[in-house]
Amino acid sequence: MNKSSAQKPQIRDVSAYISPLSINYLHIRNPWISAFWSAAFPVLGQILMGKYLIGFGLISWEFFINQKGGLNLAIVYSMIGEFDQAKHVLNTRWFLLYIPLYIYGIWDSFTRTTLYKKYYFLSYKKGYPVISKNINTFELNKLEKRNPIFSMLWSIFTPGMGYLYINRFLSVFIFFLWFIVNVYFSKLLPAIHFTMVGDFQASKQILNPQWLLYIPSLYLFVIYDSYVQTVEYNKIFEKEQAFYFKREYQNKDFIMPN
Repeated sequence: MNKSSAQKPQIRDVSAYISPLSINYLHIRNPWISAFWSAAFPVLGQILMGKYLIGFGLISWEFFINQKGGLNLAIVYSMIGEFDQAKHVLNTRWFLLYIPLYIYGIWDSFTRTTLYKKYYFLSYKKGYPVISKNINTFELNKLEKRNPIFSMLWSIFTPGMGYLYINRFLSVFIFFLWFIVNVYFSKLLPAIHFTMVGDFQASKQILNPQWLLYIPSLYLFVIYDSYVQTVEYNKIFEKEQAFYFKREYQNKDFIMPN
């Protein structure tokens, strides 16, 4: 028997991949929830599924087009009834580029969630295989049970810290970066300071609504996602253990000693 034929066959349908930077995995998601988050903020549905490359690229493109088109500012003016001002700040040359991105984000997140659900069932039937390469020179990431309440609370206090708690470093990088950018350019912290000292007029004047409007969707998503990811990590831990014990310790031919 040659060396190649003696090698272990490659796993075709993997349920989870553990690396020092994160855990990416398949699980049952509601496609309407993915579509909802993409409607709230384009590409959040993709990030919810663990598609970091597409997510980071498209979220950068979303910020660029939104800024150029003045979309958030137009939304703010529309919400307070100043429709003429909303039309004035909206740059239609960039806004028309935004529409295909927005529609694609919703459509893609819905269809991919439906497809990945099928892949999950295929992998589950094959014993829920998990690939673990969780230690390197710089970092380690063990599969263990964590408290989802802690993930949520840390995300409430500092967006992105919940991901740090569960070793989801790619999400930390994406959301820390964009939260710092948004908080800085929206001038949120100086506005909070003026509000705390009772100078509401100064707080209102200093805020930049174009940048401020990004924050609610991102903030709520990080709280939701960090909680859900922790719950799913715990499920992976339980399922991997259950399949391991079933495979190693429940051989039907095993004869119990007297």
